[in-house]
Amino acid sequence: MSKIIGIDVGGSTTKIVGYDQKELSSPLLVKANDPVSSVYGAFGRFLNENKLQLDDIGRIMITGVGATFIEERIFGIPTYKVDEFLAIGMGGLFLSRLERAIIVSMGTGTAYVMADKDKAYHIGGTGVGGGTLLGLSSRMLNVRNFNDIIDMAKGGDLKHVDLTIADISHDNVGELTGETTASNFGKIIDRATNADIALGIINLVFQTIGMMAVFASRNEKVKDVVLTGNLANVPQARKIFDELTKLFGVVFHIPDHAEFATAAGAAMVTPGAKTREI
Repeated sequence: MSKIIGIDVGGSTTKIVGYDQKELSSPLLVKANDPVSSVYGAFGRFLNENKLQLDDIGRIMITGVGATFIEERIFGIPTYKVDEFLAIGMGGLFLSRLERAIIVSMGTGTAYVMADKDKAYHIGGTGVGGGTLLGLSSRMLNVRNFNDIIDMAKGGDLKHVDLTIADISHDNVGELTGETTASNFGKIIDRATNADIALGIINLVFQTIGMMAVFASRNEKVKDVVLTGNLANVPQARKIFDELTKLFGVVFHIPDHAEFATAAGAAMVTPGAKTREI
């Protein structure tokens, strides 16, 4: 059976997956500034690493902001553009094995999609995301490499940066415990280390994304939230989202291969109303 290829062309990275008989294969990520070059580079590398020929590929489904630059078939293979929000929704449900959930795509910014079985629609977003993390780290820490920021934050202490409920009240405030953040960077002290600041930036970004997800889940009346995109792999993320679960009862899921959710969703979509053949 011919393999279907899903490609998510982002602003700085391109993700590609194979899809065959309801199984994903060989997820691959490449970085490139030029979206056209990244698509062809990722596709060629995918074929080479999997020892595939062009004849082995049935169709290519592309999505993402960079997909707008692709205006012809890739190597003559039937190529379709897929609505990005549909791809996000379908990919998030597939990876999480859920039938209904809020899918959060954490990229340079963050998009929120309501997905229900084979339907999905955009419900909003925020400009807070990976771009925020990198921008603040560059300005405040003179660190521009994503992995360096993550490593730096491992020794950080939020007590030197964030104001908590315990700092301003002797008692809990409603259901908010003393450890709950009252103000991100609201108590930064003179002796705060770079590690403290790095962790504070990560906490600010993920708490903002998480609280937006809480509001979305209440509005859509669904408790499951699936986190996808490159930021899902940040090791500090799990603890931050677990704390939000304790406070608000929303269940956050971080599935395997979360960064490839949109590419996977694109591959799963059958050509139709929300696709366009090139």
